[in-house]
Amino acid sequence: MTYLLALDQGTSSSRSIVFDADGRTVAMAQQELPQIYPQPGWVEHDPQEIWRTQLITAREALAKAGIAARDVRAVGITNQRETTVVWNRTTGLPIHHAIVWQDRRAEPTCVSLRERGLATTIQAKTGLLVDAYFSGTKLKWLLDNVPGARQQAANGELAFGTIDSWLVWKLTGGAVHATDVSNASRTMLFNVHTNQWDPELLQALDIPANMMPSVKPSSALYGEVSADLLGHPIAIGGVAGDQQSALFGQACFKAGMVKNTYGTGCFMLMHTGGNFQTSHNGLITTSAAQPTSQTEFALEGSVFVGGAVVQWLRDGLHAIPNSGEVQALAQSVPDSGGVIVVPAFTGLGAPYWKPDARGTITGLTRGSTVAHIARAALESIAYQSAALLLAMSRDAVQAGSASVAELRVDGGACVNDLLMQFQADLLGIPVVRPAVTETTALGAAYLAGLATGVYKSTDELSDLWRSERRFLPTLSTQRAKELMEKWEHAVQQTVL
Repeated sequence: MTYLLALDQGTSSSRSIVFDADGRTVAMAQQELPQIYPQPGWVEHDPQEIWRTQLITAREALAKAGIAARDVRAVGITNQRETTVVWNRTTGLPIHHAIVWQDRRAEPTCVSLRERGLATTIQAKTGLLVDAYFSGTKLKWLLDNVPGARQQAANGELAFGTIDSWLVWKLTGGAVHATDVSNASRTMLFNVHTNQWDPELLQALDIPANMMPSVKPSSALYGEVSADLLGHPIAIGGVAGDQQSALFGQACFKAGMVKNTYGTGCFMLMHTGGNFQTSHNGLITTSAAQPTSQTEFALEGSVFVGGAVVQWLRDGLHAIPNSGEVQALAQSVPDSGGVIVVPAFTGLGAPYWKPDARGTITGLTRGSTVAHIARAALESIAYQSAALLLAMSRDAVQAGSASVAELRVDGGACVNDLLMQFQADLLGIPVVRPAVTETTALGAAYLAGLATGVYKSTDELSDLWRSERRFLPTLSTQRAKELMEKWEHAVQQTVL
C-alpha cells in the first residue's frame, strides 16, 4: 500500500491524517490548540505549541494506522492562512507569539496604506483588499513592537513565515525556509502575476527582503522530514493554505468550479484558471494551489459567522444542549415563519464588507418560537453563502465566463442535510457533498502525491473524487429570488 500523511494545522487544532493512494482516510489524530487573547481584538498562538501538537498528532496518526514513517511516500502540509510567525534563524526560537489571522491590531497600518493611496496598487499586484487580515501588516507590527527586532532583521538574523513555513523549518531541522504560492498570496507582499515577493510592497511596509521565505509551487519537493522526528526521512511534497487546499481536494481544477467550506465561518472559492480576475462585487482574488509553476487563480469570499451561529444558539440562547441537535429543532417547524437571523456578530464580510454591522433578528411575531429562530439561524448560513455565489456569478458574467454548474461542499456543517437542501434551493443548482469531507487535508495529500509520483496528473485526481450525495433544488427560481430579496432587506437593517 502507498500512504500519504497530511498535516492540517488549523486555528483551533492541529490534526494529522493518513490517506491511502485512493484518497481514503486510514487514520486521524487531533489535538486542541490553546487560544491567547491579550486584549480585545488581539488573537495569538504559541508557535512552539503549534509545533508540539502537530508533531504529536503526526506520530499518533502513524501509530493508529499501524504503519511506520518508511511506509509513507510523502507529507503534505495545509494550514491556517495569514497567521504570522517570526523566529531567530540561529536559535530557531520565535521572537513573539504568532499573530493569528483574526487579529485586528494592524488596522492603523492599513489606514496609513489607504491614506498613502496604495490600495489600488496593492489590489492590482496581490488581488487583495487592504486589511489587517493579511500577514504583511502583522509582520510590520512585530518588527515595530518587539524590542530589537528591527535591528535583528536588518542583520539578517530573523525569518518570517506563515504557519506552513514554520512547520517546514521545524520538520527539516532548520534546513529549509520556504512557502508556497497560495500562502504567499495572502501576505499583501506577493505579486501574484510574477509569483515573486514585490520590492515596492516590501518597501511600503518597511520589511527587509532577507526575512522572506523562498516560494515554490504548491506541489514540489520542499525537503525531507528529519529522520529523528518520525523514525525515517519522508519527502515534503505539498504545501497549501487551507482554503486553496480544500479547492484542490475537491478536484476543482478548472475555471468555473466552486467549493464552499462550512466551518466556523464559510469560505467560498471559484477557480478562474490562469485568468487574474479583479472582482467588482466585493470578492478578493487569490492564487489557487498551483501544482506547477503555471499561475492559477481563484475568486474568494468569506463569511465571518457560519457554523458559529449554531454555537451561539447553544451557548448564547441555550436553545440546544449540543450542536448536533440543531437540525431536529429546526425541522420541528415547516419553515422559519418569516423570521430572518443576520448573524453579524463581528460585522459582515464578503460581499457586503460592513464592519459596523451588528446581528439582527427580524420578522418576529407572537407566534415565533425558539424553533423558528433556530431554523432562521441555520438558514442564515445558506443565505450568506448564496450571496457569495451570486457575487461570483456576476463577476463570471462580467468576465464572459460560463455560469456555475454546481457547488461542491465540505466542512463540519455540510453534514446537515436541512442546510444543504436549503442551500440548493436558494442557488437553483445542485449542491454536492463528497464521500471524503476532509478535503483540506486531502488536498495537501494530493499535492504531495503529485510531487512524488503517486499520481501522474490532476486528471487522475478528478477520477478519484466521489460524491456522497447531490442535493437538487426544489424551489422555483421566482421563490428563491423572493427569499434572497427578503434576506438582502434584513441585511440593510444591521447597520446601526
